[in-house]
Amino acid sequence: MEIANAVGTTSGVPRNPRVMEGVGARVIRGPDWKWGKQDGGEGHVGTVRNFESPDEVVVVWDNGTAANYRCSGQYDLRILDSAPTGVKHEGTMCDTCRQQPIFGIRWKCAECGNYDLCSICYHGDKHQLRHRFYRITTPGSERVYLETRRKTKKIAIRGIFPGARVVRGVDWQWEDQDGGNGRRGKVQEIQDWSAASPRSAAYIVWDNGSKNLYRVGFEGMADLKVVNDAKGQNVYRDHLPCLGEHGPGRNSPHGFKIGDQVHVNLELEIVQSLQHGHGGWIDVMFECLNSFGTVVGIDEDHDIVVAYSSGNRWTLNPAVLTKVATPTNASGYNEAPQQQFAVGDEVQICSDIEKVKMLQRGHGDWADGMAATLGKVGHVQQIYNDNDLKVEVCNTTWTYNPLAVTKLASKNGGIDGTSSGERLSALLKKLFETHVSGDVNEELVKSAANGDVQKCEEVLKQSNTAGAGVGPDVNGVFAGHTALQAASQNGHLEVISVLLRYNADVEIEDKDGDRAVHHAAFGDEPAVVQLLAHAGADLNARNKRRQTALHIGVNKGHIGLVKMLLDLQCHPSLQDWDGDTPLHDAISKKRDDMLTLLLDHSADITLTNNSGFNALHHAALRGNPRSTLKDTLNVPHCSNVSFGPT
Repeated sequence: MEIANAVGTTSGVPRNPRVMEGVGARVIRGPDWKWGKQDGGEGHVGTVRNFESPDEVVVVWDNGTAANYRCSGQYDLRILDSAPTGVKHEGTMCDTCRQQPIFGIRWKCAECGNYDLCSICYHGDKHQLRHRFYRITTPGSERVYLETRRKTKKIAIRGIFPGARVVRGVDWQWEDQDGGNGRRGKVQEIQDWSAASPRSAAYIVWDNGSKNLYRVGFEGMADLKVVNDAKGQNVYRDHLPCLGEHGPGRNSPHGFKIGDQVHVNLELEIVQSLQHGHGGWIDVMFECLNSFGTVVGIDEDHDIVVAYSSGNRWTLNPAVLTKVATPTNASGYNEAPQQQFAVGDEVQICSDIEKVKMLQRGHGDWADGMAATLGKVGHVQQIYNDNDLKVEVCNTTWTYNPLAVTKLASKNGGIDGTSSGERLSALLKKLFETHVSGDVNEELVKSAANGDVQKCEEVLKQSNTAGAGVGPDVNGVFAGHTALQAASQNGHLEVISVLLRYNADVEIEDKDGDRAVHHAAFGDEPAVVQLLAHAGADLNARNKRRQTALHIGVNKGHIGLVKMLLDLQCHPSLQDWDGDTPLHDAISKKRDDMLTLLLDHSADITLTNNSGFNALHHAALRGNPRSTLKDTLNVPHCSNVSFGPT
């Protein structure tokens, strides 16, 4: 993609990790705009693709134009929606639409006690227009006091919204799903590409009848280009923050910021005391005393969320933490404390191409083919004597400097936010790339993932005609998954019916132990769960983490799916490998609606997890005041349940 320079570019400047938090944000022109109609006109929307430097950002507009813009000193852009970047305000809820937590910008009424709105409701004129609001761009950022909406001008935004006509864009990688280059489709709905990136995709129906979801903001990607735009919501333009105006907004009053390396350098008794009221302390948190962690979040109380190499994340009082001085290497990049790798570890390749090129010098060096692996997840195949890593990623193998990768999971199966189901979700988007694998099952799994009923039927008929062992097997595996698992996650009911008619096995497990019912849970597909149950699927099946589909549904916040599972008589209180029941998970996620459903279906509040906590202990650990526990859990006689640690 060629980038038309609106302003001068500083090539080779290391990207500031703080401003990278804006990648994927949806933006409109700002107060210092002077670039004519590159954006398509006032109110037209684009996506932040990347930052050339702390002062300069690249935007791809919905009309396909891409250019560099200023985000320091002078501000060419306003942030329309930061939800696609994953910014969320833990512990909050929109008091109109009940979204929790609030993703993107939080709008807090300055005249009502504890009343919040999400961006959709704020610009949709919910609550009193005469009331003034605070704008909170990110958790822990400065509150900005705004004029009343009643006195402020609204403008219409335009771009990729329902009703727009689109063609493939600069990041298109889905072969000919659209019917071929230049073929058009219609936007049906703006959806979430992933649970961590709301409003970052568009659901398209192509003129050839094909339907699918495509990226519009997720990780800065633009799979689509608008040819006939559509009107979105009217917004209060002058209430929107300027991109870069207030910095990243992620610093806490104690000086910590996202990405800092930290460790705990205090005696255990002191740490335990300081943790009271700041997330608490349980025995499995001992790893905090022995290893380095990375700041990944700062909550509303300015407590610090720290991630460890084990995959665990703990909320810690900033008073117990010490920032680790990260030495600078010869390339000018900060180095985190050396990670320890093992063969089989799941790792993610750094997405900063300039950084990787620099780090690869003397460590396998850089090849142009490695560009496709940036930001992707792979597995360690070998560790050389100099600690360089041989990594299988994107169906190829490369040697990487260990500083160019981040460990996500261990060979023993510890997972840091990347479940089998989430990997499959990403995989299904890549199934349509060109593969020359020679795998006879590839065509079937691809067709199932795409919801192509006719093709699945043709392939299976051909297999039956050819005879056993010649054509694709209905239970055959491609890219680690069966056709039934792929169709279940995407909700393709007709495809599933065809597969079941050809005796697809509903109980086959992938390498993480997930069955079709688990994948239906990851994809939030209650109708698929019902169909699989009628086909004899075990709704209480556990994966390698001992999780049932109900655990997954609760953790993902899929209320309709949870209701379906419970209505189908799945067990409400099975325990995963941490000893947590779905009730523990609902408490952790602060989902009162889930709690009510589980308790209505006789979930057991007395079961303790591996830390010795039953549901009441767990609620207390998560910060629910003891006086409200009875109401929260709706338990008539909770005074009979032991409250002290067991």
